[in-house]
Amino acid sequence: MATQLKNLSDFSHTAIPSAADYRFGIVVAEWNAEVTNALLDGAYQTLIRYGAVEENIKIYSVPGSFELTSGAELLLKKGDVDAVICLGCVIQGETRHFDFICNAVANGLSNVAIKYSKPVIFGVLTTDNQQQATDRSGGKHGNKGDEAAITAIKMADLVVTLNR
Repeated sequence: MATQLKNLSDFSHTAIPSAADYRFGIVVAEWNAEVTNALLDGAYQTLIRYGAVEENIKIYSVPGSFELTSGAELLLKKGDVDAVICLGCVIQGETRHFDFICNAVANGLSNVAIKYSKPVIFGVLTTDNQQQATDRSGGKHGNKGDEAAITAIKMADLVVTLNR
């Protein structure tokens, strides 16, 4: 598998605009908190590293990944963010619950993004086991929170570029 030897959070090959002029909402699931807190830390630190103003980063918790869609919609309805970063972790279990949650979250976040014409970033780990989640939340494969923050910055900048 290609990801076994790769840090997925390497952005050395791409230009990243300043985040200084943008307002970000982060909606983070409380379920699998060890992982989601690491994702949150990665996203927050990355936004700051690229110039986001601390006061322009609002963080909200929801119980689980399924509720990320509602959290993103409530935040966008309020209207004071340029992009929403949704962070969660769903780990495969013994039932089909995993499939239903992952599909619902992916489709829900896409629909919210379309409804509000704002970037809604899918920073949800969908892993087979706890080790994979750990590896992708600050472990050997980087931090999906970093990736979500970079995506939010780039997409917020794209919105501005397209609206000029």
